[in-house]
Amino acid sequence: MRVVFMGTPAFAVPSLRKLAAAHDVALVLTRPDAVRSRGKKLEPSPVKEAALELGLSVMEANRMTPEALDALRAAEAEVFCVAAYGCILPDEVLTMAPLGCVNVHASLLPRWRGAAPIQRSILEGDAETGVSIMRIGHGVDTGAYCAQASCSVPGKTADELTSELAELGGELLVSTLPALADGTAVWTEQDESLVTHAGKIAKAEMRLDPAASALENVRRVLASSDAAPARCVIAGKPARITAAFEVEAGSPSVGAGAIAIKAGRVLLGCSDGALELVSIKPDGKREMDAKSWAAGQREGSGTWGCLE
Repeated sequence: MRVVFMGTPAFAVPSLRKLAAAHDVALVLTRPDAVRSRGKKLEPSPVKEAALELGLSVMEANRMTPEALDALRAAEAEVFCVAAYGCILPDEVLTMAPLGCVNVHASLLPRWRGAAPIQRSILEGDAETGVSIMRIGHGVDTGAYCAQASCSVPGKTADELTSELAELGGELLVSTLPALADGTAVWTEQDESLVTHAGKIAKAEMRLDPAASALENVRRVLASSDAAPARCVIAGKPARITAAFEVEAGSPSVGAGAIAIKAGRVLLGCSDGALELVSIKPDGKREMDAKSWAAGQREGSGTWGCLE
């Protein structure tokens, strides 16, 4: 099948690679090179890097210019496949390919429409999430879907879950295309009564808080990212908590807002229990394991709190 692929971040790369292995990818559209890390240099998107490695034709566009539309027409693709492209597609694009335009969305629609479905599934304590192959429409992730696949959520970081869903989405996309081609795909309209919205994560949502439960704080750590890290003030200094887990019942009791440091273990008291740190990155310092951080503290106790 002749395909045009549109995508930008690492999440989209497995879909591109699996499509390229099974079909003729005539053109790859991705967003332009940008400053993507802490440096000031322009960097290509992960999709652009993968496309060039695969020897595919690449075009950069952050909106559908006349040049981009001409390139899409010239590709003469049977279907357009999208995964986290980051660009609004006009009606002309949605109807240009004979089989339409399908999107790999990282949730089990209608749950978690929007920008941050993976982080939201972690923060809300969902037992499972997944990917949906859906039609792109006018609203945000409102289109009908024809295939879904699921995986478990608990205990996984946002990075781990993103990687798993990216692979799952690529596999599902490739396995779904034959049903699109022969007209056997069954489309399910989303039940509006079951819709939840996955708005962009605000930094304030990720602040760890002694007044919250240990489980809520653990979920914030798991869902954190460089853009919205899980942070707190610990022993009087701001820091990012990069890994932690909920202490089992019966472990040493720690009052909310208190720190217990003993034998290299660091426990933060929460409203209903305690959080044990695995790794921490104090502001201005390198990331370190909890035992190394504890070695620089006075053995015994201290306090921690929410960032202002």
